[in-house]
Amino acid sequence: MAKKKQIDHVGIHSFSKKTDWIFSTLVGILSFSCILPFIFVIVISLTDEKSLNLHGYSFWPESLSWSGYEYLLTLKDEILQALFITVFITVVGTTVNVFFTSLYAYAISRNDFKYRRFFTMMALITMLFGAGTIPTYIIMTSFLNLKDTVAALILPMMLSPFNIMVMRTFFKKTIPDSLIESARIDGAGELKIFFKICLPLALPGIATISLFTALAFWNDWYNALLYIQSDNLVPLQYLLMKIQSNIDYLAQNAGAGANIASVAASVPREATRMAIVVVSTLPIACLYPFFQRYFVKGLTIGGVKE
Repeated sequence: MAKKKQIDHVGIHSFSKKTDWIFSTLVGILSFSCILPFIFVIVISLTDEKSLNLHGYSFWPESLSWSGYEYLLTLKDEILQALFITVFITVVGTTVNVFFTSLYAYAISRNDFKYRRFFTMMALITMLFGAGTIPTYIIMTSFLNLKDTVAALILPMMLSPFNIMVMRTFFKKTIPDSLIESARIDGAGELKIFFKICLPLALPGIATISLFTALAFWNDWYNALLYIQSDNLVPLQYLLMKIQSNIDYLAQNAGAGANIASVAASVPREATRMAIVVVSTLPIACLYPFFQRYFVKGLTIGGVKE
C-alpha cells in the first residue's frame, strides 16, 4: 500500500521540490520583469518635472508631484467624454464581435456543414490579405455613410478571423460530435444546441477571445483618425494622442512667441506623457485578473487531450 501511494505521489508530482523552487523563481523573475516597466512609468508620472529635467528618470525620484495628473484634470470634461465613448465601443464591440465570431466558428467546426471548407478559406484569406485603407474608407464613408458615427468605430472590427480560428479549434477539441447528435435526437435545433450546449462549454474560449477583442477596441485610435471629426465621438486613445501632440508642439515652438513659451513652460511634459500611459493602460489592465482563469484554460485547451 505504501509503495502504491509512493507511485501515485510520483505520478502526480513529476518535479522535485528543488526543481519546483527553481522554476517558480525563474517564473517569478520573468513576471516581475514584465510588470517592472509599468511600475517605472507610474513612478515617472508622479515625479516632479524639474527633478526629471535635472536628474532624469529614476525609480527613486528627488521629489514627487501630481502635476501630470493635475494637467489632465484640466481636460477632465474631454477625457470623461472620450472615456465614455471608449467604454461604450469596447463593451458593445466586444459583445458583437464575440457573438458573430462564435457563430461563424461553430458553423465551420461542424463536420456535417457542407460549405465549411469554403468559409474556412474565406476567413484565412482575410488574415493574409486586406482590402486596403482607401477601399475601406470609401465603403465606410460613401456607401455606408458612417462617417462621424459610433458605428464607424465598431463595424471595421466587428469580426476577427484570428478569433474565428481560435474558436473553431476550441469547438472541435471540447465539444464531441456525440453530444451534438444526442441533442439532435432529443429534438433540439441548431440554435438551441449552440446557445444551450455549446456556449456554456465554450466559456474559456469565449473569455479568451473577449480579452483579445476588448484590448483591440480599447487601444484602437486608427479608426477614429479616419472616420471621426466630431469632438463628442473621439475615443480615449485618440484624445490622449492629440493631447500628447499638442504638448510636443508647444515644446518644439516654445521660442516662437512669449505666449507659447509661457504655456509650454507651465506644462509638465514628461510627467504628463507618463500619466497618459497610466490613464490609457490601467483600466483595461485591471480587467485581466477577472479573465485570467478562463484565459489560461482557453489558451491551453486542446494542447493536451484528456
